[in-house]
Amino acid sequence: MKCSVYIATSVDGFIAKSDGNVDWLHTAGNLDTDMGTEDMGFKSFMDSVDCMVMGRKCMEMISNMNLTPEQWFYGDMKIIVLSNTIKEAPDNLKGKVEMYSGDIDNLIKILKKEGFKHAYIDGGKTIQSFINLKLIDEITLTRIPILLGEGIPLFGKTFKDIKLEQAKASDYANDFVQVKYSVNYK
Repeated sequence: MKCSVYIATSVDGFIAKSDGNVDWLHTAGNLDTDMGTEDMGFKSFMDSVDCMVMGRKCMEMISNMNLTPEQWFYGDMKIIVLSNTIKEAPDNLKGKVEMYSGDIDNLIKILKKEGFKHAYIDGGKTIQSFINLKLIDEITLTRIPILLGEGIPLFGKTFKDIKLEQAKASDYANDFVQVKYSVNYK
């Protein structure tokens, strides 16, 4: 099963402020730019995946957005939330996400057995866990033009150096820069 990351960070590598706040995602960059229908490849990426695995904090952030059915950008995609502490989804996400606690390798085997082929992996700790299990195949990283100075880093300690290869970069009128990499664990 292919596992991919599609995520934004500050230029200094943080996915959120220390308190989990991500408001800076909407205030950084050239705000006067009319992006029109440009979504920086997100729809194309979402069309390529058939399931999603996210961490509990990522789920809580989405839950706190209180999205209307029209705003729900995941459609009817199967979404698994990793958590060892929460056994039930918040009321506004019931029927949209499934909770899972247990071995990640086993989860991937279950998803493969169910016929899933390409998973979107989201959430800092979840991404770190998948990387350390050598499960991430590609990373699409959008750098937001802001320095936070401190916060929650995307990448933590790895078991060894991990090569990122076959870089494809795109820059956007709002000053965002996106790079897509293949991951090589050899």
